[in-house]
Formats: sequence, structure tokens, C-alpha cells
Amino acid sequence: MKQHYVMPVGLDDFRRVREEYYYVDKTDFIRQLIDGHAQATLITRPRRFGKTLSLSMMYYFFTNKDAEANRALFEGSNIEKAGERYMAEQGSRPVVFLSLKDIKQSDIDSMLAMFASIMQTLYDSFSYLQDAEVLSVQEKRYFSKVLEGRASKVELQLSLKNLTAFLARYYQKSVLVLIDEYDAPIQYAWDYGYYDEAIVFVRNYLSSVLKSNPSLDFAVITGVLRIAKESIFSSLNNLEVASVSSGSYAEHMGFTYEEIERMATDFKAVDKLEEIRAWYDGYSFGGQEIYNPWSTVNYFRNDCTPAAYWVNTSGNAILGHLLKEAKPEQVRDLYALLEGGTVRAQLVEGAIYDDIYKSSRALYSMLLNTGYLTVAEKAKSYAGARTAMRIPNLEIRLLFQEEIMNRLSEAGSDENLLVSITEALLEGRAADFARSLTKFLRFAVSFYDTANKESFYHGLMLGLLAALVPAFEVVSNRESGYGRFDIAVFPKEEEAAGALLEFKVAEKEDEMPERAREALAQIQENDYIAEFEKRGVQEVWQYGIAFCGKKCQIEAAGE
Repeated sequence: MKQHYVMPVGLDDFRRVREEYYYVDKTDFIRQLIDGHAQATLITRPRRFGKTLSLSMMYYFFTNKDAEANRALFEGSNIEKAGERYMAEQGSRPVVFLSLKDIKQSDIDSMLAMFASIMQTLYDSFSYLQDAEVLSVQEKRYFSKVLEGRASKVELQLSLKNLTAFLARYYQKSVLVLIDEYDAPIQYAWDYGYYDEAIVFVRNYLSSVLKSNPSLDFAVITGVLRIAKESIFSSLNNLEVASVSSGSYAEHMGFTYEEIERMATDFKAVDKLEEIRAWYDGYSFGGQEIYNPWSTVNYFRNDCTPAAYWVNTSGNAILGHLLKEAKPEQVRDLYALLEGGTVRAQLVEGAIYDDIYKSSRALYSMLLNTGYLTVAEKAKSYAGARTAMRIPNLEIRLLFQEEIMNRLSEAGSDENLLVSITEALLEGRAADFARSLTKFLRFAVSFYDTANKESFYHGLMLGLLAALVPAFEVVSNRESGYGRFDIAVFPKEEEAAGALLEFKVAEKEDEMPERAREALAQIQENDYIAEFEKRGVQEVWQYGIAFCGKKCQIEAAGE
């Protein structure tokens, strides 16, 4: 089949992509499934990593509908080259393919209505079964109820299983079931507060078709998260899980370096390989290096223009929730990540939404599975060992920055205020710096927050200074001279100014001037500027900052 050179942005129908657009051959995924699969396989990957397109490819390969026409889609592909033993499986069985990604309702009744609509459309695609002799009169009545949107909640829960039974009986062959984004209804139920009700329905809906179903050949399910087995897949013993941290099929969703290199050659952009790596590489799925497919496709489509293309149109809900609930130590962890560092946590195999903010294990496991973090170093084999995680690339670093700034600007109610703070800091305008920071503290800080004393203010300032990365390197608690400074801002450009910040907390407002002077004296007495001198930074603004509740006092060198 002729290779086209237009990137398929936002398309997940395999036929259209194969016939009209540039296509990266992922058909070896099919060979691997044929060679050996569980009765049910759950593959979890971040959003926009090719899950839907992968299932669409499987549908066109295996479905007995239009089998001869579909065979042409695989001409010259890796699966065809693998041999006739594999191509003999093409067009060989009935396939049920459905996606739950559009179930984003705000209440349980609306969610059930969307399920009914999806099943109504699915049953309509097999409407010829209504007249089939293999269905009893009662089954035909049931079929009509689902088709017309009149099925009860219990009937709806069994609708997918019953459809596989009807198809298996009609074709005298067991059925392949493909379910895309199975966890979307659960995430939105959690966001909108009806999580427990949604879990019960989805568990019954899925387990009925996946567990002890004689009509099922095998099933492949995709999602962003593996919901805890106790919540969704309880008593399902035939489930194989391929997650971002372990399991099979690592190279089949997302692009490998070899695939990126081939794309760069085809688009005459080999000189851009390092730029692509910096922006979109860095993921590790089961030990396999992977590039973000959505972003790289957009990159080539936009004449090799680097940008943060991996944007969730409905908002980065999980990261947003984290930042709203962030404690000072979590802010420090996030900033360490922005600096290129790592966080360590025990991974949780299944996500339990209620535990996300109670447990750092659940929180960081979720950030890993949703693509905000990636594995930097696998955990050791002993019990309780922790996995090191990092931000994968520049694109996600910018996303973290933006979300942190959004959170702070919401708290401060003035986006320009954040700019005013950083500009005054870097230009040595101490009075303006103090005025803008005090205004921000008035809006952004509660007295409950300030009960954490210096650690709270330290974390808050790290969050504010995230806006300066990557043009500046912002370092926290690093040795320099004869001690450890609180925060240093190192410029990446030789002519730019740097800054040193040392913090103190005053018990009373009238103690603030003295505490600010103490902080400034500490900078000078301990020669914290030594690290700047090593780096050749000529101009360094030095600030001693005292906090008390929602107020601050700033003393600057030379004033």
C-alpha cells in the first residue's frame, strides 16, 4: 500500500489512517497477540498514546465483516510478512468493538443513559440478529429493548455479555471483544462525586462479559489506569495486565527511537532528532524507551515546530487536584522534579481514587500511569522497595510549570502579579518585590497554611519561582561557601542577573525587620555567593526575607 506523507492528527480509525495518511507499522502487535494472549488483557497507557488506533487496527484485522476488503489494509505490513499462519487469522471471527471514552457525565443517571446509548448503537450494528432463527422469542424482545433504549439497569449490565452470546451462536465461533478507555466513566464519576455507584455498575457490566463467558474468545481492554482489582476486576483470575511499569506489548503504543528516526528521515528532518528527543522522549514502558506519539505527530505536522501539544482539552484534572491539595513537602517534591530530580514511592498496582491524597504511593502511582511521570529507576526486588520517578521531557516540564502557575494565579486572583514578583526579584527592585509578594500572600495564604512555618513559605516560593525554569536554574537547599542557602536562582545566560533568597519566620510583625536583616546577614557571612562566582555570574541580588502570617519584610544587599 502506498505510503502517504501527511500526519494523521486526531484520527484513530485504522482504515482512514492506512489509506490516506502517514502510517507507522504497528501490526506486530497482532502477531504477538496471536502467539499468546490471556483470555482478558488490560493495557494501560496515558491518554493519546494510540490506544484507540491500536484497537481499531485489531478490529479491521480480525473482524469477519468485510474481511476481503480489509485484507488490503495489511498488504506489505509486518503481520503479512510474518507469514500465512498469521494472515489465516485475518477476517476469522466476529468482533465487538466499543469505546467508553465519551462517558463523561456529571451524575449516575446521565452515565447510565450514555451506556444505554452506546449499547443501542452497538446493537444496531448487529441488527440482523433480530431476525435470526438462533435467537428465541424472548431474546428477540430483549434485543429490541436494548436497540430502542428501553433496557433496565440490570438488562443494561448484561447487554455486552448477551451480545457475545448471540453472535457466537449465530456464527458458531467465539467472539473477540475490544473495549477502549474502560476507565473513563470511573474517572469522571470520581470527579463529580458518584464514584461508588459507578464502580458497582461498571464492575457488573465488565465482569459479566469477561468472567466465565463461554462465548468469549479473548478480550483486549485499554485505559489510562488500572482500577483496583477489588473495585472492578474482583474474582477475575484470567486478567493479564500490561501497564506502563511492567508487562508485555511495551513498544506497540507510542513510538520507539527507530520509528522516530525513520519518520525524521521520511520528513527530511534528521537534524531535528535531538530536539524531538528533548521534547517528547523520556517515557519508559516496561523498560522500553518510548516517545509520545500525539506530540511527535503534531510536531511533524506543524513543520517541526516544538510545542507542548499533549494538552487535555478537559483540563489536566489529576495534576490540578494534586496542586489544590498540595502540602509543603509535596510542593518541594514537585519542584525537585522541575529541576530534573526524582521522587521515590512504592507503586500501587491498582488505583483507588479515594487514597490519592491520603497516600503518596497512590498519588505518584497515578501520576506515573497518567503520563506526568516516568520510571527513572526500577525498584529493587525486596519488599517495600521504592521506584524512582522523574518528569519525562521538556513538554511535561512545561505542563507542570503551567499548572503550578495556574494554581498560584487562581489563589492570587491576578496573573500579572506573579510576573511582577519575578521581574522585581531579578531586577533588584526590593520594595516592589516586597509589595507584590505581600499582595500575593494576602490572597494565596491562609493562617492554617502558615502554621507549617518556614517549610510552608519555602515551598510557596519554590512554586512561584517555577515560572523561571528553564531560562533559569532554581536550586533549593544547596551547599555553597560555608553553609546551605535556602533558594538560589542561577541564570542560563551569562549576562543575566541571579538571586539568592534566605527565609526566616517571625513570631510577631514587629520582629520582621530584625529577622529579615538576620537572613541577609546569613547570606553574606556564609559566602553563599561563592557558587555564583564559580559559574561566572557577575550580578547577584541578595534578599533576606522574613514572613509573619500574610505579611513579609525584605532586606536587600546594598539598600
